[in-house]
Amino acid sequence: MLALSSACRYYFYQGITDFRCGFDALSGIVRSRLGQDPTTGDIFIFVNRKRSQIKLLHFEGDGFALYHKRLESGNFEVPQATDGTKHTTISSDELMLILKGINLKSVQRRKRFSMKKIA
Repeated sequence: MLALSSACRYYFYQGITDFRCGFDALSGIVRSRLGQDPTTGDIFIFVNRKRSQIKLLHFEGDGFALYHKRLESGNFEVPQATDGTKHTTISSDELMLILKGINLKSVQRRKRFSMKKIA
């Protein structure tokens, strides 16, 4: 079962994905184009050309799980990579907003403590 947790890392692939791809082809994209290991437990996110479908690939320890959502109308927002890489790292909160159709640029975040800033 897919649970969005802040403990996971979320990689949003910037390229267009053929949605006939299954577990093996998507994990191949993760290895060859993203340079990541798909068995780490991280979640890898893919969209089709029209951005009307989204797939999340996740290795759960004993096998791969694939979450697939198709919109009847509208499309998903694709966060843009700022450093020219083939993926964007997003948070679980941002992924939830994308899945719900909320524009990421219009969200205003309030100040919160973060351990990442201390290190």
